[in-house]
Formats: sequence, structure tokens, C-alpha cells
Amino acid sequence: MAAVALPQPTVHAGRLETHHARLEAARAGEMGSVHSWELVTAVDGPGTRMTLFLSGCPLRCQYCQNPDTWVQKDGTPTTLTEIVTRIRRYAGVFRATGGGLTISGGEPLQQPAFVARILREAADAGIHTAIDTSGYLGRNATDTMLDDVNLVLLDVKSGIPETYRAVTGRDLQPTIDFGDRLAARDIPVWIRFVLVPGLTDAEENVDAVAEIVSQWPNVQRVEVLPFHQMGASKWERLGRAYSLAGTRAPEPELIERVRQQFRARGLTTF
Repeated sequence: MAAVALPQPTVHAGRLETHHARLEAARAGEMGSVHSWELVTAVDGPGTRMTLFLSGCPLRCQYCQNPDTWVQKDGTPTTLTEIVTRIRRYAGVFRATGGGLTISGGEPLQQPAFVARILREAADAGIHTAIDTSGYLGRNATDTMLDDVNLVLLDVKSGIPETYRAVTGRDLQPTIDFGDRLAARDIPVWIRFVLVPGLTDAEENVDAVAEIVSQWPNVQRVEVLPFHQMGASKWERLGRAYSLAGTRAPEPELIERVRQQFRARGLTTF
């Protein structure tokens, strides 16, 4: 009987198999798309921290410093094992400084399975955890995930819905809903508000942010972050139109006015 020739695997088939394997690993939280990471002190939470920047974000903030994190597929496929090994390498530094791990982006909640697995591993190792998020995808954060979060850095980008949409291209309400969930669970929150002259600085917009935030008793501090042009070169390199190219950093008087608006609501503000 003549032998039957079997079809030989092709490069195209191999790529499909690799792509399928990565999708399955991503669904299981065993692999994610990572932009970069860095060790920082007194930024992104208390103590010395490893900040892990994930790729992918649904918002298109006019002042974004990292537009190169917007597209998830542009990141580097990285396994959970690689991340956990790196985190554990710095466990001694975290203990000595009261630091830990912060997962940022992009938007970390765009990769919820990966983030949940990382947080669980960090919690098991006794490492302080934080996520830096806009809250827009807060519905992706399960209660089980939030059990492993010690701190949330919540970016409330504007308080008036129309202004929020002008800044981000998205709706404000999901951020408020996520903030309400965090308050109900009494998870510590640090609020971040980027002050952009001519975009987010209107007194009524700042008052609206302060009104929202003052309803959450778990907010430990508000950070008013002055706009700067440090991310402009990335927009240019990516060939993206940068609408704030002519915008200057806020004057000290404006920064102080905005901080006082938050302090007037009894909020500790920096």
C-alpha cells in the first residue's frame, strides 16, 4: 500500500499556532503586553517602587505623556513568571523602604487577568500593591482582584462630563462608579488631577472634581500635577498631531489656586 504524504507545517500555520497560544495565555493571565518598567522613589505610591507599565489604553488624553502605550499589541509579550521573578528580586528593597509594586500603563485594567495574577503573586509575597488607573475600565476589576490591592492611584481627569470627554474622548461616569466601589470597600485612594491651562483649569471644572472626590472618605490625598511638555516628542515621533503644543506649564499662582480649591473641601492636597 502506498504511503500517504502528510501535509507539511507551514510558517503561516506556525504563526497562527503561536498567536493562538498567546491568546490563551493572555486569557489565563499567564502572559501580558508590557511597555516598560522602572524603579522609582516617592512616585507612584509610598517608598521605592517597581512601576510596571502595561500597553493598551481606551482613553486618548490630549496631554498623555506616553502615547506609545495606547496600542496593546505594540507592547512586549511578557510572561507572568518573568514579572514575578523581577518583583521578588526587589522584595528586600520594598521591605526596607516601605515600597512595593505599582501597575500602571497605558491602562492596567485593559489586561485584567494578567493584572489579577500579578497582584495575587505580589500579595502572597507580602509586597505592597498599587494600581494606577483612570477608572474607566473599573468594571474589569473583580472583587477578588481588589482584595489584593493596597492602594489605588485614581486619575480623575475632569469633573464636568463635557470637559472630561474633551480631554479623554470618553465618558466620566465609569470613573465615578469605580471610585464609589473603592469607597464602599474602603480601599485607600490617592487622587491625581492634571492641571492644564485652558483645558482643565476652569474653576467650575476643578470644583466639580473636588465635589466628586470629597464624597469618598477613603481618599488619603490629592495630587495636582502641573502640565508639562515632556511627552511632546513622543507624539511627534509617532506622527500624531499634538493639540497642546502651544500650551505652557501653569503658573505657580494657578497651581496654588487649584490646590486651595481641593483643600477647601477638607482634602489633603499636594
